[in-house]
Amino acid sequence: MQFKLNLKKLILCTLLGISYAVGAFAQGDVFPSKSIKVIVPFPPGGGTDTLMRIITPPLSEIWKQSIVIENRPGASGAVGAEAVIRAPADGYTLLVATTALPDRLVNQLAPISLISASPYVLTISPALKINSVQQLIAAAKENPGLIRFGSSGPGSASHLSGELFKAVAGVDMLHVPYKGTGPAMTDLLGGHINVMFAPAQTVMPQVTSGNLKALAVTSAKRSQSIPNLPTIAEAALPTYSAVGWFGLFAPPNTPKSVITKINTDIEKVLKLPQVRREMLERGIEPSGGSPEEFAELVKTDQLKWSKLIREKNIKID
Repeated sequence: MQFKLNLKKLILCTLLGISYAVGAFAQGDVFPSKSIKVIVPFPPGGGTDTLMRIITPPLSEIWKQSIVIENRPGASGAVGAEAVIRAPADGYTLLVATTALPDRLVNQLAPISLISASPYVLTISPALKINSVQQLIAAAKENPGLIRFGSSGPGSASHLSGELFKAVAGVDMLHVPYKGTGPAMTDLLGGHINVMFAPAQTVMPQVTSGNLKALAVTSAKRSQSIPNLPTIAEAALPTYSAVGWFGLFAPPNTPKSVITKINTDIEKVLKLPQVRREMLERGIEPSGGSPEEFAELVKTDQLKWSKLIREKNIKID
């Protein structure tokens, strides 16, 4: 009998010890405790890549951990998104995504934070000899299908902004898809395409240097970072409005505590004067907000663009 009692005590003590150890580990394993990987689903040099290279250095300082940016372009962001969906739900593999992300993928991810919701810039090659939105519309009507506009891929914000422009203006322009805004801008500079609806951080340096010409911004109100540019709405098309968002996502089922931690620290970074200055200098308007607010923005945006895709029978490959 004494032996059985001692055995029970031993088992009980062992279980209590295991329980204590697990609890102590959980309390001590504060996120992040190792390097974090952020997947950019577009090539280097594009708007998404540029934005994250502004955000990650101060975020790395807050976390005291290295942040590795990994470019995985393909299928309008789907290749990178699928990699994050399959990743462990621990917060150590994240995705920075844009309006381009297909609904079937964005609905599987956990929204963390809206980083920016900025207008795109309607930019043209100087070789086009056009100086206003009205002149562009007139040229497109006179030459249906001959003016070529580039995008970062089918279904991307740059693509849908162009399709919305075509629909509202009643013009026909040829869509030329690329694997990112970086390669598209290279061809715009080379004269292989004529027009782009692109993130300001991608095109404004070339506009400032005189290599490209900016006609307007796509938002309903003028951009606070480039207020000298009119909106497409005030320049020619009163009902036109389009904004491209950039935000951070985690794999599905990532713990809420981890989501909250990342969101809180992103908020801190977006409030840093040097970060705000660098973003605004590149035409990027800092945003922020809770994961729930970001999720609601994504949902509203999906409804808007899904309607356009159905009405115009736009093929998203």
